[in-house]
Amino acid sequence: MIAKARDVLAEDEQSVPLELRCADINQVKIENASVVVMNFTLQFIAPELRQALIQKIFDGMLPGGVLILSEKLAFEDPRTNQFHIDSHHDFKRANGYSDLEISQKRSALEKVLIPETLSQHQSRLEQAGFSFVEKWYQCFNFVSMVAVK
Repeated sequence: MIAKARDVLAEDEQSVPLELRCADINQVKIENASVVVMNFTLQFIAPELRQALIQKIFDGMLPGGVLILSEKLAFEDPRTNQFHIDSHHDFKRANGYSDLEISQKRSALEKVLIPETLSQHQSRLEQAGFSFVEKWYQCFNFVSMVAVK
């Protein structure tokens, strides 16, 4: 993924300077950050380590800095949760995935990807000190939030 990103950036005449790294996010130092983007990362971090990671990000951001956090959601109501899972699987089927491929991916992620509710994410961000936390996009059981320091 890093190599592909470098190729894309090399082709973009207007790209801004970026540092691309493959590393454990818990070991990455964050300082003077204006924008931090975490796309579908927190769900793979052990739940007991998530608050500390979000706090580290908050502490390393400049005032007014923005965190964009995208994650898979779990829903408190089992019917709602199942509706979103089924809808997402229907979407995959409509885009050429077989039932076997869907099942294999689900099995591979089971007990590795641990989703949380929107309210859990919002509470964690607020607890870290973000002054504004808002869901700005949702499709099925996937959400993107913006949090401002």
